Amino acid sequence: MVPLMPAAALVFPAGLLVAALLVGPMLYLGRISLNHYDPAQMMVEALTLENYVRAAADPYYRNVMATTLVMAFTCTALTLLLGFPAGYWIARMQSRWKSLVTVLTLVPLLVGNVVRVAGWVGLLGNEGFVNVGLQAVGLTSGPVKILYTPGAVVIGTIAVVLPYMVLTLASVIEGIPRAVEEAAANLGAPNLTVFRRIVWPLALPGVAAGSTLVFILCMNTFATAVLLGGSQFKMMAPAVYDQFSKGSNWPFGAALAFILLIATLTLTILGSALLARRARRPA
Repeated sequence: MVPLMPAAALVFPAGLLVAALLVGPMLYLGRISLNHYDPAQMMVEALTLENYVRAAADPYYRNVMATTLVMAFTCTALTLLLGFPAGYWIARMQSRWKSLVTVLTLVPLLVGNVVRVAGWVGLLGNEGFVNVGLQAVGLTSGPVKILYTPGAVVIGTIAVVLPYMVLTLASVIEGIPRAVEEAAANLGAPNLTVFRRIVWPLALPGVAAGSTLVFILCMNTFATAVLLGGSQFKMMAPAVYDQFSKGSNWPFGAALAFILLIATLTLTILGSALLARRARRPA
């Protein structure tokens, strides 16, 4: 009988790959963030926190971070609200078309993000399908400004992250025995009570996993914020890009990137811990 490989030996290749492709570049970026920016020399090697101090003291970047947080929390909450019924429906589906429905849920992920956002530009523009439809049925007398607003960014972001939430929830709900729900219903529990006391507590691991993934993606959205929000709407990822590409200020751009990373990790860990604690608490 062939002995099983130690767990550490199985994890080591993946850990090494993550360290090489993710941790290493992030550590290098962190080192850059401590350098000094000079317009003539571009970047002077140093060990200073001036870039972080500037980001914390500048009202503009504080507002950008606040906007990013509000958008991320809003999109995550709405995605969970929309994704839970869809995930439950797919999980409980007993039709032969279940595999097809699952594949169709994945189809949006096969299209590039920029292409999808370009489609939303066509739908939400002044001459787009939405405005033309509203005017055709007489709900509006002229085009409604939808594009280049925070609402357009929310719509586009949810369209990007919704499949992740739906499939994550569906995989967890599938593991909840249907007999548990049926037993509660047979004992006289209304549908809302069954959901609140049975389905929701048992689905919390999927809620935590899906919300964590969606929140990370929302915090770091780039193309959607740029193309649907317009030049006046700023989130952290486009602000980081502007510092690298337009301002050529690599130390400050690296500091903004690290602030975004730390905020995302901190809120993700706190949110996951709260949901995990709630899942262990008896209903």
